[in-house]
Amino acid sequence: MPANKNAQYRYQILDRCFSDVRHKYNFDDLLEKVNEHLEDYCGPASTIKPRQLRDDINAIRKMLPSDIYLDAIPFDGKKCFYRYSEDGYSIYQNELSAEDVQKLRSTIDMLSKYRGVPSNVWLEEVISNLEYRFGIKADQENVVDFEHNDQLKGLEYLSTVIDATVNHTPLIIHYKSYKGREQVVTLHPYYVKQYNSRWFLFGYEEESNKIANKALDRIQQIKLADVPFKPNEAVDFAHYFDDVVGVSVPTEDVDKETIILRFTEARFPYVTSKPIHQSQVILDEQDCTITLQVKPTRELEQQILSFGSDIEILSPEHFRQQIGEKIASAAKKYFPMQKACTAGM
Repeated sequence: MPANKNAQYRYQILDRCFSDVRHKYNFDDLLEKVNEHLEDYCGPASTIKPRQLRDDINAIRKMLPSDIYLDAIPFDGKKCFYRYSEDGYSIYQNELSAEDVQKLRSTIDMLSKYRGVPSNVWLEEVISNLEYRFGIKADQENVVDFEHNDQLKGLEYLSTVIDATVNHTPLIIHYKSYKGREQVVTLHPYYVKQYNSRWFLFGYEEESNKIANKALDRIQQIKLADVPFKPNEAVDFAHYFDDVVGVSVPTEDVDKETIILRFTEARFPYVTSKPIHQSQVILDEQDCTITLQVKPTRELEQQILSFGSDIEILSPEHFRQQIGEKIASAAKKYFPMQKACTAGM
C-alpha cells in the first residue's frame, strides 16, 4: 500500500478510536489497534513503531478545528486515554459511528457466509472493500452462522441478476418450471428477494405483460437483452409482500382473508415468539388461537403443513377443507392397510 494511503488508513482507525465513547484507548491500545488492522490488510511489514503513532496523533491534532481538541485524559494511575473533546465528533464526518460500525460488522459477518461459493466472486470484492474502507473484519471465531445452501442451483446467476437489477438492464431468461415447462422470456428486473434460503427475481415480463416471479434455481440460461429498459411504475416492492406469506403474490382480484388457527399448548409459545406473518394477532391465549390477515398462498399452505398435528385451521371453511384434503392424501401413503380395511367393511 502506498505510504500516503497507508497513513490515511491509520488516521481512519485512530479517528474511530478517538470518537468511541464506549472504550478508553491508551497509547498502547492505540498502537495495538492500528497494527492489528495494518497486519490484517497490508501485511506484517506495514506495522508501525511508537514514534510513528505519536506523529500520527500530532497529525490528527493539526486536522482539528479550533473548537475541538484531542484530549489525553488521565485514568488508572499513570495512564491516560485519548478522546475528542466533543462526543461523536469525527474528522471524517461521513464516517460511521461506533454503533454503525457494529451493525456493519454484523452485516459483513452475514455476507462472509457466502464467501467461497464460485458464483460469488463479486461478493469477495464487496466485502474486501468494506473491510478496508472501515477497518472491519468479519468474526474470525465464526460464532454466528446464517442459514444458506451452497448446493442450491442458480447461485451462479445471482451476481448477474443483481447487477442487471441495479443497472436497469433487461434480461433474456431461459426458464424451466417445476412441471417441466420451458420458456424463453424477456424480463425487466426490478427486485431480488431471498425466501426460505432460495433467491427470486421479480420484474416486468414482456411476453405475459405482467410482473413475473422467477426462481433462480429454475433458470437454465441467462443473457443481457438488447432492448430499452421499461421502468417500474406499477409496483411498490416495499409493500408488495405485505399481504402474503412467502413470495407468491396472487392477482389483485384475490382478497385478504381472516384465517383463524389453533395450536397445541406446547407449540403455541413458539408461534407467538416467531409470528407466521406480520398481521398475526393472538385471538385467545387460553384457547391458543391466532388470526392472520393474508391472501392464501402455497407458501402459507407449506407453513401450516409444517406444523403437523400441532395446528388446526378453524376458518375459513374452504381453506380448512383444502388443507384437510392434503392431509388426508398424505395419510393414505402412510396407512394403506387401514384404507383397504375400511373399504372392505
